[in-house]
Amino acid sequence: MAHCVSKVELSVSCDNLLDKDAGSKSDPLCAVLLETGGAWVEIGRTERINNCQSPSFSQRIPLDYYFEQVQKLRLTVYDLDNASVQLADDDFLGAAECSLGQVVSSKKMTVPLLLKNGKPAGKGTITVMAEEIKDNRVLTMEVEASNLDKKDFMSKSDPFLEFYKQGLDGKWQLVHRTEVVKNNLNPKWKTFQISLQSLCNGELDRPIKVSCSDADDDGSHDLIGEFETCMKKLLEAQTTPVEIDCINPQKKKKSSYKNSGKIRFRSAKVDVAYSFLDYIMGGCQINFTVGIDFTGSNGDPRSPDSLHYLSPTGLNEYLEALWSVGMVVQDYDTDKMFPAFGFGAQIPPTFQVSHEFALNFNPTNPYCVGVQGIVETYRNCLPQIRFYGPTNFAPIIQQVARFAAAAQQLPTATQYFVLLIVTDGEITDMAETRAAIVAASRLPLSLIIVGVGAADFTAMEVLDGDGGGPLRTVAGEPATRDIVQFVPYKQFKQMPKEALARAVLAEIPQQLTTYFKQRNMGPANVPRT
Repeated sequence: MAHCVSKVELSVSCDNLLDKDAGSKSDPLCAVLLETGGAWVEIGRTERINNCQSPSFSQRIPLDYYFEQVQKLRLTVYDLDNASVQLADDDFLGAAECSLGQVVSSKKMTVPLLLKNGKPAGKGTITVMAEEIKDNRVLTMEVEASNLDKKDFMSKSDPFLEFYKQGLDGKWQLVHRTEVVKNNLNPKWKTFQISLQSLCNGELDRPIKVSCSDADDDGSHDLIGEFETCMKKLLEAQTTPVEIDCINPQKKKKSSYKNSGKIRFRSAKVDVAYSFLDYIMGGCQINFTVGIDFTGSNGDPRSPDSLHYLSPTGLNEYLEALWSVGMVVQDYDTDKMFPAFGFGAQIPPTFQVSHEFALNFNPTNPYCVGVQGIVETYRNCLPQIRFYGPTNFAPIIQQVARFAAAAQQLPTATQYFVLLIVTDGEITDMAETRAAIVAASRLPLSLIIVGVGAADFTAMEVLDGDGGGPLRTVAGEPATRDIVQFVPYKQFKQMPKEALARAVLAEIPQQLTTYFKQRNMGPANVPRT
């Protein structure tokens, strides 16, 4: 078994990217992929930076470092032109490959970007750095400003803050960027967190630089002012606000110049950021539930053209998806008793249509023993039901939400639920499904949707909170956190099953830790903060 030596974070920056936008600069984003079983699987992506050819991304990519493995990385840069999570729809600006070992040993690695034909992407380069995560403390801050300089002719400034730490070479490295507050010289930014490891390597006297700039749509942001400080100074805001002059170096020469405004740290608090492994090792169980689509669009299961047809190997796309995800998740549930449901079929004995029935036809005990038990129950169920419709998700989501709601009453972080829905078509009850997911976002529950077959699943992306704001009900109520991950199976059909599992399970650790953090619950074997 591979032994994880340590956890690292990758930070990425680029220089001289290609310009793909007419009338403006590109809006770059970097996706980081890891080679797994001969296939490339995305493990994280940075934020998009508007109108910038030499971006420094603040979003860091965490991953485990294995000394005994060659962990191949591919860094791909795109000009993001739409809200879709599918990067294939955007302009490709170049890619570079290296190993994590190379990055770790060199600490800072700059390589040229290449196009898909292997030719240089102009003069474009990408720089990647790796830092070991040694400190799980995070700094939570509330920051505001007053009397900032007015930088826009027709309106007030649109200020944002950037936090930098000083490297061993004396150079400043971006670690966090706040949101932009529009048209405001006295802004108050949303409460945010920065890990102490990222901000100062956990060293309270290490220099920190904070800059305040006026955001411009063309990317040519105007510096309002900046200052240097350290964690020791910022932590004074634990008891009383800390106010620091924001100084513009160009104006400093004037004898009458005082400042370009003041930055006020209203509060600062250091907390422990528990990891996914902290919760798992603290006794948290992941309860796995399956929902399978038996609507008529799947085709007659006796026909080789049906998505439910059992091939000579005894498998189909439904079972491939079930095996891929279930074999990973079942290791986190000690009793390995998993509820399994179907929807969209007429069921015996009356053959009325049901959108939430137990695969074993026992509504009071829908549990199967392990993933193998789900597979056997599925095979026994197939010849006994009649495929029908429509494709309604809400009833099954609501059923698993009832399980999660009961577990929510527990005083410790010991139960979390993952629902896997495998389907061949677009949702019929979209409004009800959105409402069910928004309600479930307040519960210890995550939802994985795998789309099988050749259908167009574009509409499914609205459920996945990765693409521009939280999911909302028709009435506008937002989800409290992102709990949905959707992937089309056809993208992984020729890949090892590990690739699908990694893709659909990648967000579960963050979703789990976010839920317990919102409830101020540490791991079961650690006192609540």
